[in-house]
Amino acid sequence: MTTLYARFAAHIDEALNALETEGLLPGGVDRRNVTVEPPRDASHGDLATNAAMVLAKPAGLNPRALAEALSAKLGSLADIASAEVAGPGFINLRLHDAAWRTELAFIAASGTHYGRSTLGGGKTVNIEYVSANPTGPMHMGHCRGAVVGDALASLLEYAGHKVIREYYVNDAGGQVDVLARSAHLRYREALGETIGEIPEGLYPGDYLIPVGKKLAAAHGNKFVGAPESDWLVLFRETAVADMMEMIRADLALLGIHHDVFASEAIVQREKKPEAAEAFLREKGLVYDGVLEAPKGEVDPDWEPVTLPLFRSTQFGDDQDRPIKKSNGSWTYFGADMAYHFQKAQNADALIDIWGADHAGTVKRIKAAVTALTDGTKPFDVKLVQMVRLLRGGEPVKMSKRAGNFVTLADVVREVGKDVVRFTMLTRKADAQMDFDFAKVVEASKDNPVFYVQYAHARICSLKRKVAEAGMDMAQPDLSLLDSVDLGLIKLAAQFPRIVESAAAAREPHRIAFYLYDLAAAFHAHWNAGNDDPERRIFLTNSAEMTSARLFMAAAIGQVIANGLSIMGVAAAEEM
Repeated sequence: MTTLYARFAAHIDEALNALETEGLLPGGVDRRNVTVEPPRDASHGDLATNAAMVLAKPAGLNPRALAEALSAKLGSLADIASAEVAGPGFINLRLHDAAWRTELAFIAASGTHYGRSTLGGGKTVNIEYVSANPTGPMHMGHCRGAVVGDALASLLEYAGHKVIREYYVNDAGGQVDVLARSAHLRYREALGETIGEIPEGLYPGDYLIPVGKKLAAAHGNKFVGAPESDWLVLFRETAVADMMEMIRADLALLGIHHDVFASEAIVQREKKPEAAEAFLREKGLVYDGVLEAPKGEVDPDWEPVTLPLFRSTQFGDDQDRPIKKSNGSWTYFGADMAYHFQKAQNADALIDIWGADHAGTVKRIKAAVTALTDGTKPFDVKLVQMVRLLRGGEPVKMSKRAGNFVTLADVVREVGKDVVRFTMLTRKADAQMDFDFAKVVEASKDNPVFYVQYAHARICSLKRKVAEAGMDMAQPDLSLLDSVDLGLIKLAAQFPRIVESAAAAREPHRIAFYLYDLAAAFHAHWNAGNDDPERRIFLTNSAEMTSARLFMAAAIGQVIANGLSIMGVAAAEEM
């Protein structure tokens, strides 16, 4: 058996096939944009389809005439009470109540699998997220991208994709040399030297003290007065390894675990950039040329230099981009291009989760991936805005360079993993967000984390109370559920299509929005029982109605739990 929306999509497809057979609809018309969804106005019916609207023009037909023919076919189906044509050609369907009761039973039977989809067809998607420089512990500037990426990975898996969760370790740039020098300072400190105030340009955080002690224990004073060339690589590798261990531990606090940690240093050591350059030169997409002079006031020291340039203008970029610097080293773009070439070997599609401050480089890296994969590997970049930290409405300052930043670990320990993860998904990723330590733990309707978890906890509480009362819940009579109860089921039945639309749009926040709506509907149903005792779920004078409504409530709880699992948030049983 399939979900209700999938079933009616199939019914519409079969009706269209019948119209083709009868010669009323030409064959071969593309149906990919045909949808089945709830009408915007619930008074118009239970389901609506745009089939006639999207097929009429390519079929050379009048949309309303096509809609009339299609609605006649649909109206004969057993589950459909009525099929009406609205406006220029939309079709509104009203279902018999039995269809919704059947879906309720299907939710219960499916359990944790309800809402799972085969949309992805088993195709592999590589999602790269976090990829913070390995120069210190995770801070809240990294948190939102980490949660968005991890939730997106879970969402795509739920929708039928295979997913590779990847972290790109930027361990080949100048920032890791600074890290090595900072570790050398702490190494000397561990050997008894008074280092005083940390010099400008080095990382001042205390998190490097254990690295210094480790190096001192391993090497004694061997490198105290040694030239940098003797110790830089060793100290860099040791410090990066320790920082990555710290980062993994920080991410684990959020329930985040990557499948692959790809090293920029190894990408370069294995000459992946050279391979990418050779591949693109063979296609005429890398050439030796001179960059245009900088716009605006030109630096008097600027001189034209011949560099290898990637023809990114062929793919919509503003200018061709250098892949090497004048000193022969790879530009960040050149190395990044090769890294994406590497990722594309093992995936059908690529997704990067980046901070919004990287927006300017999106066009060029998309151009490179298109060129390197001949356009066969879809590539998407999701930009994530920074989070403003507040405490009771007052800004919380953080500065990674000053060493007094707010760490991810501190925040998770204060408010909990679930609060952090859910909150990060309560707005679209590219919208600004405030994270107020006071508000995210409020027990109120205005706090989505609490409101959704409280709905699930209420349902669990109901189950316990009914069990304590000793009522027999074995054979619920779902025909006792009325139109108010069915309204909840109709909303719960939307979960599978929400999963598919969120996965297709690569937008995990849609799950959070939906869960809030479902929780709000459940709380409203619960509160109605305060005004009218007959609307309560647990009725001490009616085991039959209690059984039916508890079955319904348990299904709502299952959908909430399934949605929360995608978000990486626990479904609370008590609050």
